[in-house]
Amino acid sequence: MIVKRGDVFYADLSPVVGSEQGGVRPVLVIQNDIGNKYSPTIIIAAITSQINKAKLPTHVEINAPDYGLPKDSVVLLEQVRTIDKKRLREKIGRFNDEMMAKV
Repeated sequence: MIVKRGDVFYADLSPVVGSEQGGVRPVLVIQNDIGNKYSPTIIIAAITSQINKAKLPTHVEINAPDYGLPKDSVVLLEQVRTIDKKRLREKIGRFNDEMMAKV
C-alpha cells in the first residue's frame, strides 16, 4: 500500500486509553513521504465529524465533499499518534496543498 502525506484513510484506532480517539474513523497522514515509504508505521491525526466540539487552535475544519468524507469534519491536531500501517483500511481522499498548509 502506498501512503503519502496528505492522504485520508479509514483506520482502526482501537484499543485506546483515556481521551484518545478510537474506533474506525478517518485519519490524515501527516508524516513526511520518506518516512511513509520506509517505515512500517505512520504518523496520523484523527478526524471527527463532531464539528460542535470545542473550537481549539489545533482544529482544522474540512468541507466533506472536497476530501471524500461523508460529513463535514474537523482534523484534531491535538490527537496525533503513530500507528502501524496495518491499521489502515481504504483510502478515501487526499488534502490539497492549501489544506495541508493549514495543518
